[in-house]
Amino acid sequence: MTETALGGRTEDGFLWPEPPEFIPEWASLEARQWKDLDDFDLLAKVEAACGRSVEIVRAPLPVSLWGLHVARGRRARIYVNGLLPEIWRRFALFHEIYHLTHHARGEDFWSHTATPMTSFEYQADLFAWAAIIDEWGEGAG
Repeated sequence: MTETALGGRTEDGFLWPEPPEFIPEWASLEARQWKDLDDFDLLAKVEAACGRSVEIVRAPLPVSLWGLHVARGRRARIYVNGLLPEIWRRFALFHEIYHLTHHARGEDFWSHTATPMTSFEYQADLFAWAAIIDEWGEGAG
C-alpha cells in the first residue's frame, strides 16, 4: 500500500492516528507555548523545563516505536523515529517532551502507583495533538 492522506497506512507499516474528537483546554494552553518554536528554541525550552541537558536524536527505529526518551541525572536524550514523515516526527517529539517535563519520575515509579500507565500516554498524546493540530489540519506530512 502507498502513503495516503493522514489517517492511512503506508507500505512501510506505519499507522497514522486520527486526532481526538476533542482536545482539552489544558493541552491547548500548554501546547501554545511550544508549538511554534524552531528546533533550537524547542531544545532550549525543554532543557529549562526539565532542568537537564537534552539531546534530540532522529534515527531509524522499528515501525512500532515512534520515539522514546532516556533520562539519567542531569542529562536526557529523546529519540525520534527518523523514518516518520515530518509531522509525525514532530508529534513523537512533543509526546516525549511531555513525558520528560511532566512524568520526570519515570515509568518505574509511576508503574507502582494507582495511576494506570495508559493515562500518562494519553496525556502525552493529547499534548502532542494540541501542538501539531494546526499543521495536521493543513495536510502536512
